[in-house]
Amino acid sequence: MQEPGKTRAIVAHLTLIGWIIALVQNGSDKNEDASFYIRQMLGLFILGIGIQIVSMIFAFVPFLGILIYFIAMFAMLGVVGLWVYSLVSAINGKKEPTPFIGGHFQKWFSGM
Repeated sequence: MQEPGKTRAIVAHLTLIGWIIALVQNGSDKNEDASFYIRQMLGLFILGIGIQIVSMIFAFVPFLGILIYFIAMFAMLGVVGLWVYSLVSAINGKKEPTPFIGGHFQKWFSGM
């Protein structure tokens, strides 16, 4: 992985603001490695927000709300694990999609 792409890939992992910075930097000077990780992180952001929304919708339903809360908590731990996996791959300069869903993110967000 080339240095500008690697730097953008790592920055894309650092919060939503870092992702926006990497996206803007990559807009004028396209780098395929950076684009790969920008798509990965967009997918993980959307997945995390989706889990939180579902958890909040069911939060006030008796019994089911508690069950959904615990499922969502474990799902968010999984998202954090996928984020760490992706960050380590970017730091090591490897272009590896996140397990289970990374390939889908590449297809869904291929326009980026």
